[in-house]
Amino acid sequence: MSSTLPAAILWDMDGTLIDSEPIWDIAVRDLAARHGYAMTAELRESTLGNSLPDAMAKVYDAAGIAVDQRDADADARWLLDHVRGLFEAGLPWRPGAREALDLVADAGIAMVLVTNTVRELTEVALGTIGRARFSATVCGDEVPMGKPAPFPYLRAADTLGYQPHACLVVEDSPTGAAAASAAGCPALIVPSAVAVPASPGRVFRDSLVGIGIEELADSWQCALTAR
Repeated sequence: MSSTLPAAILWDMDGTLIDSEPIWDIAVRDLAARHGYAMTAELRESTLGNSLPDAMAKVYDAAGIAVDQRDADADARWLLDHVRGLFEAGLPWRPGAREALDLVADAGIAMVLVTNTVRELTEVALGTIGRARFSATVCGDEVPMGKPAPFPYLRAADTLGYQPHACLVVEDSPTGAAAASAAGCPALIVPSAVAVPASPGRVFRDSLVGIGIEELADSWQCALTAR
């Protein structure tokens, strides 16, 4: 077992800590219906873990909405209000996530919440997750481009003053895993709605239930050496 811990753990939110992907399922379905399109499984899968602009663009493309006919500002406001109402109705934890956060906090390892969700919705979710757990939070509307671009994870590491490879990312989606890889962060993948492909720099676990500090350290070192 390893005695070396990562400098920080960078946690994804939707699908990793909270079971909010079903809520986004409803929201994306309703946005598609708003434009006369019945959401397909392929469309929903393609939007998992996406930033808000990317998810909306995929809905527009699927619905055949011409670029000059897209009112992205109005649709974004509608979607955010819709999701806020769903978030406020209750956000369940993913299995083992709350215990894993407590474990890492007790070990004194810095944590950052890194999400493609915009700040105003993240603030609602933090009412469930707990703002005080994190040294910082990075949201999708606070970086030049959201996941799968590397910027959210690069910003998180830089905020703490660490190199990306010194941090362990915990992710659930292909989009988030791609962002971690692009940023140079080793990643522990705990898939939720969609399988994540194997790749150098990634290790996998079925869930966060029962995970320990030594296993997190081993996951970081295994993913780091496999890059």
